[in-house]
This record gives sequence, structure tokens and C-alpha cells, in this order.
Amino acid sequence: MPGLVWEEVKDIFDPNLMGALPDVFVPDASVADWQALFHLVQARNWQWRYSEGSMDLPLPSAAAVLARPADCEIAELRVWPQPGVLAIFRIMSADEIDFDVDLRELQGQLGVDALCSLLAEIGRELGKPVMMTAEGGSQAHPVLGFDPALDRVVALVDPSLAWP
Repeated sequence: MPGLVWEEVKDIFDPNLMGALPDVFVPDASVADWQALFHLVQARNWQWRYSEGSMDLPLPSAAAVLARPADCEIAELRVWPQPGVLAIFRIMSADEIDFDVDLRELQGQLGVDALCSLLAEIGRELGKPVMMTAEGGSQAHPVLGFDPALDRVVALVDPSLAWP
């Protein structure tokens, strides 16, 4: 089944329209979903770096990260699923996996394919939707997402519409 085509979705990838760092999330997550994500990153041999505050550390279990006191430094997992493409996961809550990607790294068909591949890998591993909104946008209005029922990434808005 064909993926998204740059010419049809380029507005969704426009940093001036969407913000450079759109919000990507997996709703209704759990500690087990975070652990599955950690496993996926390692199983795919993606380059990664885990840190708490400014200290780089070995990747602990998801349960250990999520059991830390709320006033601790932010735990962050930086993942490079391919060279030049970075996803930053901030591990703050068991019930939602959220991360940022930089649209400036995802231009052209190669960028669309890279993002779709990442969302699909995560969605398939978790068996859940993976949604993207404009930077700071409402989660109730995603513009793009992996649909597990369709087993592919779909545009959730008319890409030709301009939005603020």
C-alpha cells in the first residue's frame, strides 16, 4: 500500500505552519508500552542516548524511570532511527508516550518516509495509534497518525487546507 506523498502532505511538514517541533504522542499508554518502546529502540539497533538532566546514563527499565519522584530531573531518551532524524522522548508519565521530531530534518519525500516509518514502527510494536499535532496544538486535533487498524500512517486533515 503506498505511503504519504510529499506533494500532498508538504503543508503538514512545513515548520512555519506546524511549528518546527510538532507534538507526537501515543495516548492511553502504560509502563509496559514504555518498556516495549525501549525494547524496540534496542532491538532495531537505533542510536540512542538516555539522560536524566545533564547526566547520560544506561537505559534503565521503564518501571524504574517512571517510579522516580516527580521533582527529579526530566528523563529523556533521544533516538536516531536513522542518521539525521532525531526523536526526543520525555519520560514524564506512564499513561502517555510523547515525543518531538524536528520538521526541518524531515523535508521532501525522504523526510515523509522517515517519519512515517518511525510512527509505524512504534504503532505496530505497541498496537496503538501514534498521532501528531501542530507544536503546542490540541491532542483532540491530530493532523497525521499511524492507524493500527489500517496498518499505515494517514493524514487526518485535508493537507491542502491552511491553518494558523
